[in-house]
Amino acid sequence: MKESAYPIGRPGKKWDTNEKQQWLSQQHIKRNYLEEVVGKIQALTECFDIVQYGALSYDEARYPLFVLRSLNWDVNKATILVTGGVHGYETSGVQGAIRFAETQGQHYSQFFNILVVPCISPWGYETINRWNPKAIDPNRSFYQDSPAEESALIMQYIASLNVDIKVHVDLHETTDTDNSEFRPALAARDAVSHDIWNIPDGFYLVGNSTKPMADFQQAIISSVEKVTHIAPADESNKLIGEPLQQWGVINYAARELGLCMGFTDAAYVTTTEVYPDSPNSDDESCILAQVAAITGALNFVLDKG
Repeated sequence: MKESAYPIGRPGKKWDTNEKQQWLSQQHIKRNYLEEVVGKIQALTECFDIVQYGALSYDEARYPLFVLRSLNWDVNKATILVTGGVHGYETSGVQGAIRFAETQGQHYSQFFNILVVPCISPWGYETINRWNPKAIDPNRSFYQDSPAEESALIMQYIASLNVDIKVHVDLHETTDTDNSEFRPALAARDAVSHDIWNIPDGFYLVGNSTKPMADFQQAIISSVEKVTHIAPADESNKLIGEPLQQWGVINYAARELGLCMGFTDAAYVTTTEVYPDSPNSDDESCILAQVAAITGALNFVLDKG
């Protein structure tokens, strides 16, 4: 099924500055990043070093950017990275990263240096949006000379640490608005056609096709299915148009697509996808699924030695 016409732009013509400004004018603040995210981050000062790695130029006072970094950093430990809010509208990614830090951070800091970046795109969080104000998708912008400052700033910070990332878990959601809003907007912006796919009812993972790590992905699925249901494949044995690799797992070419999960050289990498619109789910179970994904990943690596 093809997407319906989008109300901005003309069929067959890519958006220029006027269309992007029209789109931006229709975006509105719906929630408060400083209260809902930064306040929770700052409450963790006894457990983590709170590092501001930048601020978005759209409004530097409103959108400071933070990473939670392990206390007593130890060069002899492996380093793990958890990222959330690359797409700001994906709420459980943001809150799941914070919940992991709140409830599991001290335990896993015995074994790893931990970096948690709860909300890479705070403007997107406040406006419940996939794009940034320039109509750019940060999760297609993790490459050199990125046009998205959200992506560029976190890449610069991680590079400045000069450490090897062993595990990277990037927290996302797939929502009904992917079909109703975001894919039609993308088709209009780029003057291309996009198929509308069935939104999977449940949790699934996107692995990196260049290093799929099937056992690693399976361990995460096993951890998550203790707290929420795993998405079944559609009638074509696919999820969001991609062939199923194993139960609950598809693969993408992470670096080629400019995805967040592809910007480090981590040996173990995955992107989570929670479905918050499921009748069998709620906000809390979505957050718990994100936490279970992280702990499942870390337990697998610990078991491997």
